[in-house]
Amino acid sequence: MANQEHLTLLEQGVNAWNEWRQMQRVKPDLSGINLSELDLRLIDLTRSDLSGTNLSGTLLNGAYLKGADLSKCSLVEADLGDADLNGAILTKADLTKANLLRSQLLNANLIEAILREAILIDANLSWADLKGADLRGADLLGVDFSRAKLQEANFSLVDLCFANLIEADFTGANLIGVDLSRANLSRANLNGAALREAYLFGVKLSGANLNGCDLKGACLHNADLTEASLKGANLDEADLKGAILPNEKSARAEADEITLGY
Repeated sequence: MANQEHLTLLEQGVNAWNEWRQMQRVKPDLSGINLSELDLRLIDLTRSDLSGTNLSGTLLNGAYLKGADLSKCSLVEADLGDADLNGAILTKADLTKANLLRSQLLNANLIEAILREAILIDANLSWADLKGADLRGADLLGVDFSRAKLQEANFSLVDLCFANLIEADFTGANLIGVDLSRANLSRANLNGAALREAYLFGVKLSGANLNGCDLKGACLHNADLTEASLKGANLDEADLKGAILPNEKSARAEADEITLGY
C-alpha cells in the first residue's frame, strides 16, 4: 500500500509535491489508493509506484509519468493529454474512454490493457508493447505504432488511416473491418492476422509478412505489396485493382499457396 508520508505530501498540492520531487531522489509509493477525479495536472510522478491505484476521471494533463508503474490501475475517463508515459508500465490497466491526445508512450508496456473508446490522436506508441490489448472503438487518428508489439490485439472496426505502422508486429491481431487506407505497414508482421473486409486503399505493405493472413473481401485497391510475403494468405473476393503485387519471381513461387479471389 501507499507510503503515508508520500500521501500527506501529495495532499499539499501539485506545486509542493513537485518541489519535493526536485529535492528528494526517492521512488514515491502511491499504490492501491483512491486518487480519482483529482486535479494533478503537470505533476511529477516519474518512476512512481501507482500500481492498483484508482485514477478514474483524474486530470493528468502534461503529467510526468515516465517509467511509472501503473499496472492494474484504473484510468477510466482520465485526462492524460500531452502526458509523458514513456517507458511506463500499464499492464492490464483500464484506460476505457481515457484521453491520451498527443501523449508519449514510447516503449510503454500496455500488455492486455483496455483502451476501448480511448482517444489516442497523434499519440506516440513507437516500440510499445500492446500484446492482447483491447482497442475497440479507440480514436487512433495519426497514431504512431512503428515497431510496436501488437500481437493478438483487438482493433476491430477502428480507423487507422495514415497511421505509421512501420515494422509493427500484428501477429494474430484482430483487424476485421479496420480502415487502414494509406497507412504505412512497410515490413510489418501480419502473420495470421484477421483482415476480413478491411479497407486497405493505397496502403504501403512493401516487404510485409502476410503469411496466413485472412484478407477475404478486403479492399487492396492501389495497395503496394512489393516484396510482400503472401504464403497461405486468403485473398478470396479481395479487390486488388491497381495493386502492386509481389515481384513476378515471388508471385510464381507462392502461387500454389495463395487464394486470389479477383
